[in-house]
Amino acid sequence: MDVRRLELLLALSRLGSMHAVSDALGVTTSTVSQQIAALAKEVGTPLIEPDGRRVRLTPAGRRLAGHAVDILAAHEAARADLDPSAEPAGTVRVAAFHTVIRDSLLPVVAQLPPAVRLEIQEQEPPEALALLERDQVDLALSYDYNLAPAAVDRALESIPLWESTWSLAVPSRSRRTTGTTADVLAAFADSDWIVNSRHTADEHVVRTLAALAGFEPRITQRADTLQLVQEMITAGLGVALMPATYPKTTGISLRRLRTPEPQMRAYALTRRGRTDWSPLSLVLSLLTRRAR
Repeated sequence: MDVRRLELLLALSRLGSMHAVSDALGVTTSTVSQQIAALAKEVGTPLIEPDGRRVRLTPAGRRLAGHAVDILAAHEAARADLDPSAEPAGTVRVAAFHTVIRDSLLPVVAQLPPAVRLEIQEQEPPEALALLERDQVDLALSYDYNLAPAAVDRALESIPLWESTWSLAVPSRSRRTTGTTADVLAAFADSDWIVNSRHTADEHVVRTLAALAGFEPRITQRADTLQLVQEMITAGLGVALMPATYPKTTGISLRRLRTPEPQMRAYALTRRGRTDWSPLSLVLSLLTRRAR
């Protein structure tokens, strides 16, 4: 099968229209149509069918597009193996949470060669993992906590990036507390708590720590970003876990938590066997180098 034709079919499966493929890859719409027709003739089965004024992939087309991911990755790996001096080329699709995009992914963009592009979408771990499992992204940047470890599917490969210690963020006017984590949290047993609205991991940590302190946390607020959590704390709506290194803000104090000390762990996830694809391998190498 012609590799270029497979690239066009894969692009059609992702972009949804021949016009979008034409714009993205810099070819004419008629070229896209002709090449996919030639591929259908080559494999002996229709790959697209009418869908109103547009087209959609047939079941056979969707299956072949799924195979195309592996075929193109293997082709790229073989090319790189036969020509180690050749620069990586291709588009790496990434789903990642806000902090790792800001602190880890964006800083490496300038280090990529012109032939390697990133397509980034901000997603919390559940959505990022779902996209990776459906092969709609090549790389998911996710996180869990030492007190709420995530199970990783054996079909995925996990690469550690960095860890960060988390503290209890409270209004500055709150009374001072010292001692173990249980001692600190017990002082806020009657407070409202703020947790993530799109991922349950930090809620699991809050409930675990509260259980060690002998109380059930009253979770009344949910927010998607640390900045909003910070503003809610300042407004007196509750307390929450936040990174110990988060920039200090007027109106908020951080109480260090010890024994146990909650830590968030960021890591990269790919489908097993894909890390030899040179553009993805380069992005992973830059991410792990920056984490070190």
